[in-house]
Amino acid sequence: MLAYERQGSGPPLVLIHGLGASGNIWEPVLGRLAAERDVITVDLPGFGRSEPLPNGTRMTASNMAESVRELCESIGVIRPHLAGNSLGGWTALEGGRAGWAASVTALSPAGLWGRALGPRTRNLRPAARRLRPLISLILRSHRIRNVMLQTTFGYPDRVPASEARETVLQWIDSPAYEDANTEMRLDPFDPAGYPPIPVTLAWGELDRLVAPPKPARRPAGATYFVMPDVGHTPTWDDPDLVARVLLEGSSANGSESPA
Repeated sequence: MLAYERQGSGPPLVLIHGLGASGNIWEPVLGRLAAERDVITVDLPGFGRSEPLPNGTRMTASNMAESVRELCESIGVIRPHLAGNSLGGWTALEGGRAGWAASVTALSPAGLWGRALGPRTRNLRPAARRLRPLISLILRSHRIRNVMLQTTFGYPDRVPASEARETVLQWIDSPAYEDANTEMRLDPFDPAGYPPIPVTLAWGELDRLVAPPKPARRPAGATYFVMPDVGHTPTWDDPDLVARVLLEGSSANGSESPA
């Protein structure tokens, strides 16, 4: 079973992190959300404290969504609202496609690009692993810290030092990173025939990692807007804004932009 944390009360809202991260990425918004939602933060298979998927199981967004569904079923959560960032947003969208989500809110989701990305041309993780014992020291440098975090966060300086270190170490240490990244690049998300549930796609204005999708790549009827002055993973950039987006997306209608 996936590792998870749970707090708050109200309609269930499951939060799904992106590639190389864990449920900790939602920490800045949890207090705001828990006042109105039963919030479940998960670590996807092979990330954070969760074990990888069984051998032979592909690390696709749909398979990861199924692991989240199994967790929800095991803890008595039926038809939750799903929200995710990056690959977690794609995973949430696949949960919505499978018919067990009340709504989906995706922050800069992966997979909405127009065609398969193909194999990546460089891999920085081996070099980063060699520097692992020095990560805390390296991150003391303002310049290096900004370089390491600027593709993820719009404002790296707003990330506490301990969280910056945890973010880098999770990226280095995730055993499922390579498989998930490979699968993510093979086939894009398919919006055709998406079920008629509320879907919110919110893109960070300062996203340096994933470009906004063209209308044809979005599920029909999805609400789309740009979140001002935040990056690809916006939780530390503007927690109040992100909390509003998630609460509105998981509300009864999920149809208005809170940005």
